[in-house]
Amino acid sequence: MDLTTSYLGLALRSPLVPSASPLSEKLENIRHMEQAGAAAVVFYSLFEEEIDAVAPECRVGPTAYLDHIAQARRSVRIPIIASLNCTTLGGWLSYALRITEAGADALELNIYKIPTRTDVAGSTIEDIYIDTVRSVRAATKIPLAVKLSPYFSSFANVAASLGALNIDGLVLFNRFYQPDIDLEKMDVAPNLTLSTPADMRLPLHWIGILYGKIRASLAATSGIYQANDVIKLVMAGADVTMLCSALMRHGITHIQRIEMELAAWLQEHGHKSLRELRGTMSQQNCPDPSAFERDQYVRGLSSYTSLFPMRR
Repeated sequence: MDLTTSYLGLALRSPLVPSASPLSEKLENIRHMEQAGAAAVVFYSLFEEEIDAVAPECRVGPTAYLDHIAQARRSVRIPIIASLNCTTLGGWLSYALRITEAGADALELNIYKIPTRTDVAGSTIEDIYIDTVRSVRAATKIPLAVKLSPYFSSFANVAASLGALNIDGLVLFNRFYQPDIDLEKMDVAPNLTLSTPADMRLPLHWIGILYGKIRASLAATSGIYQANDVIKLVMAGADVTMLCSALMRHGITHIQRIEMELAAWLQEHGHKSLRELRGTMSQQNCPDPSAFERDQYVRGLSSYTSLFPMRR
């Protein structure tokens, strides 16, 4: 069964790509990912805050990160996609160049900016994203992906604006940090949670809308646990589906399980390749394009109330 796809101009054996996570911090895990069928691996992110931290507080320094890329490139045949998260333009440019020199096959810009100032307009934030991506694109020639959050007033416009900068891919979506409150310690506490299958709906929605409207590859991340999730996202228009929480919960060999189920589904439904399905249920191609817009919400509410009538 032909599961091949193309992402960032890279020819991949399947759409199954482990996304940035602590799993890729160990070279042994990267080898296991390749053995389990991973088509590529996105490295854990290099954070500028950690670069600037005092050595004992630094989880991973830039030298170790760059060495790890070089080691991984020598150890596996699948593409290694670096992930970078910086806070200054100088940091973005400096480390994008160093990552390129280390031999990464591609670079994912993990832009993670939470605006909290009430006097900063949304357009200002969008300009920061665009200026950052434009500068990094001019500084490096390796394939470039941008990982975004959905929190823009006009996400379609932002996606199109970034796509016009000659980037190679968009990764949808980044899950922003959401703290909790510790009632015993009376403190704001970290609360990093794994995604759930329901989280897949948001990237499916926007990939379905963007398919055919921008040149860049589309990658889905968040809530991808089984073959059915992969098939739905490919039908919406995704080129690859990125796995993180599923591997954290079920182990690296879960990649192989998804691939086997994916091949079995295609055979059962009379398809020779995964490419046949790409974009078939996008807004551009599905029988009812309005399914991705406002009127579908009204229909959804109507169907909900008919299935579950309100009790008095």
